[in-house]
Amino acid sequence: NNCSVPEQYRSRLFPILFLKKKHWFCSLNQFQLLTRVDVKESVRGQTIFIIQTIPRDVNTAIMELLVMAYALKTSCAKNIIGVIPYFPYSKQCKMRKRGSIVCKLLASMLAKAGLTHIITMDLHQKEIQGFFSFPVDNLRASPFLLQYIQEEVPDYRNAIIVAKSPSAAKRAQSYAERLRLGLAVMHGEAQCSESDMADGRHSPPCVRNTSGHPGLELPLMMAKEKPPITVVGDVGGRIAIIVDDIIDDVEDFVAAAEILKERGAYKIYIMATHGLLSADAPRLIEESAIDEVVVTNTVPHEVQKLQCPKIKTVDVSMILAEAIRRIHNGESMAYLFRNITVDD
Repeated sequence: NNCSVPEQYRSRLFPILFLKKKHWFCSLNQFQLLTRVDVKESVRGQTIFIIQTIPRDVNTAIMELLVMAYALKTSCAKNIIGVIPYFPYSKQCKMRKRGSIVCKLLASMLAKAGLTHIITMDLHQKEIQGFFSFPVDNLRASPFLLQYIQEEVPDYRNAIIVAKSPSAAKRAQSYAERLRLGLAVMHGEAQCSESDMADGRHSPPCVRNTSGHPGLELPLMMAKEKPPITVVGDVGGRIAIIVDDIIDDVEDFVAAAEILKERGAYKIYIMATHGLLSADAPRLIEESAIDEVVVTNTVPHEVQKLQCPKIKTVDVSMILAEAIRRIHNGESMAYLFRNITVDD
């Protein structure tokens, strides 16, 4: 009430002030904080690399990438290559209940904005590459994590690779074969899964007072019931190394670590490419039976490391820089995938 808005701005702010009339200053700031890209030199006919890491504010980073790519496209850049070490929304790559495949939507948006190529690392599902209408180089972090195990894990020959779920068994098997170690698989869940939640699918059908064909009677499906967590494999007196691609919500990892401790594992490591570590993940890791969490620097996590000294970082910038150099010089990318299996 004590501020004065100039006359020339009142008409522009009217729709915002109408919705939030008590927040004039906030509305004015939100009106001005928009992403704007000005290309300061000619990029006509050039190949441009946009390096975009994904911070906590994921949607802002995506919008910045889209605006920047579109600005370069309208400036007649020849090739616009996005270097996105962690591809956001990669977990939403399949239809779940009444949801949507957001990863496919994001791929279409990037193509529409003008990107012609993407360099990323360890997509959640390799089939995501089929969502794109342009080439995708899906690099692997497994050589760096394997090197860390060999050099930084004491007595790693006494370790066993653990898959947190049967779906992660292929990745774990690939690690185990190259390290010449044993393999263990965890099966079951500590709590009810999301699929068991009520979502209206089992509600009784509406009663209709219409005469006609009664319809087909479908056979009743048996309800899926997951047993408590069990470990297939001997982990007693061994170092347990759990491998995965993303560590975000750590409750499953904490529960797995407790089971492995009960089965006799005396040290527990977690190896993952992308350390999102959202919410109170650092506190849960610090208070858990996990001895060390090793992630790469595809996602910034400096704050999480300050909160939890158990979190260690492996640098993968070398392979990203080499990928950029090879693409720029028109060289083959096969060298970066040597000794890489499909299951990595």
